Parts: sequence; C-alpha cells; structure tokens
Amino acid sequence: MSSTTREEVLRHLTAVVELQPPVQKTGKAPYPTDITHELFRAYTRSPHDVGGEVDVPCEWTEEEHEAWGHRAYVTTECLAWRGVWCAEERRRMQNVDLGTSQYLGLPYYGRWLLSAARILVDGHHVSLTELINKIDEVKKRHEPA
Repeated sequence: MSSTTREEVLRHLTAVVELQPPVQKTGKAPYPTDITHELFRAYTRSPHDVGGEVDVPCEWTEEEHEAWGHRAYVTTECLAWRGVWCAEERRRMQNVDLGTSQYLGLPYYGRWLLSAARILVDGHHVSLTELINKIDEVKKRHEPA
C-alpha cells in the first residue's frame, strides 16, 4: 500500500489553485454591476462543492479503515442522539464553513472531530479550557512509556 507524498499533495493543490484561483483581493469591493459570473461563482463556491469541476487524476486504492475514524464516527453519532447537534449542523460545520486549506488538509473524520469540538464549545457544553485539558490528558495516556 503506497502513501501519498508531500510532493504529490503539493502538485495536486497547485493544480487546484490554477484551476480555481482564490478570490482574496486587496482594495475596495466591486460594485454589483462589476461582478462577473465567474467572480460570483468564486465568491459563493465552498471548498467541498466540487461537482463538475476539473481535477487532476486520482488513483483509487482500497485502504483499511483506521480505528480512530470508527471511534470519531461513533462519538459524533452519540452527540447527535443526545441532541447536541443535528446532521445539517454537522454537515455545514465540517464542509461548508471550513476554508479550502482545512477541507483539503484534514482527513474525513478529522473534519468530523473538528466540527464536534466547535459545536461543543460554541454550544457551551464544555469550555475551550476544559476541551484543551482533556486533549492533553488523553495525549499523556497514549505517550510511549
């Protein structure tokens, strides 16, 4: 099983940038009459909206699921069962609200965990300090002896 190298990821991201350049520009906002169709699409397109977009070829390989992904899925489903969040809120936070760097840079269940943490803190279920302390506690439990 081969893993993706940093150079391959960089080539992919460079190609994506060339195909869909970022819209951040300095200066004044354009008048509504000056916004072209392409500029409007770039402003309103979220990173996960890739239907119909041109992309670089991708080699598909069968991979074993990692245990942490299963645990992340179960944890987030339990949060939903407890009413902490709904599917639409999760989808929006892990896909639409992320910038391109986080969307492309995080693994699939990594985005689930990030959105779960944001919802727990934003909903005042835990404080950011409590979350950081718990993460540190878990990291220490799993450090090599």
